[in-house]
Amino acid sequence: MITESFDAVTPAKLAPPTGEGAPRVDACICTFSQKICDDVLRAYPCERIGWSRAACGDVPVYRFAHGGRTFAFFLSYIGAPACVAMLEDTRAAFQTETYVLFGGAGCLDREIARGKVMVPTAAWRDEGTSYHYAPAADEIALPGAPTVAAFCEEMGLPYALGKTWTTDAIFRETEANIDARKAAGCICVEMECAAVQALCAYRAWRLYAFFTSGDLLDAPKWDARLAAGQVEHSQHDPGHFAIALALAHYACEH
Repeated sequence: MITESFDAVTPAKLAPPTGEGAPRVDACICTFSQKICDDVLRAYPCERIGWSRAACGDVPVYRFAHGGRTFAFFLSYIGAPACVAMLEDTRAAFQTETYVLFGGAGCLDREIARGKVMVPTAAWRDEGTSYHYAPAADEIALPGAPTVAAFCEEMGLPYALGKTWTTDAIFRETEANIDARKAAGCICVEMECAAVQALCAYRAWRLYAFFTSGDLLDAPKWDARLAAGQVEHSQHDPGHFAIALALAHYACEH
């Protein structure tokens, strides 16, 4: 069974790059929006320092300086297996122990306004990747959540604390499963967080994650909560990268 896949004893046949000899950065920021990536490349003096290579296409890894610190940045493929593989693979391009992960997520609480910051305290493990990095359990805690919440308080950002539901199958978010995850304390649903946290715990990295409230599942019918062409308060809002960058600075200082 997938829940019996964690092996803490024998070595992996394929080892990821160690980053030995690669430049050190203060933190790596990872997003899932092509539009935000394009905005970052226009707004910051980004230097390409490497690649994450895959049969479906190579993804560049960038470095840029900001506020006296240096950060890596890349656009991740969507889904737990791809995101985790890219986080492992990009270690060839830089060295760091600090990661900021952000993106849009489906909202499981109608009281949370669209665009509001959601800070995951734990992730429900409804995907496969995390079971290769951590012993089986229904949830995995996110120890970086108090730091993210403190950052939001200091910045005056409205936010909501709660668990996230990490799933592999967006078209199998059934009514019964939604009700069960809500009852377990989940306020949002996405596709990467549990696996990324399991990876970071396994590699002794620090993860600081936040999501912004997107489409609403806590309603009689699915609600996109998005006008045609809307960018503001969506997962493509460039203001969310500004939050991630400020959080990266904050995480490095606390």
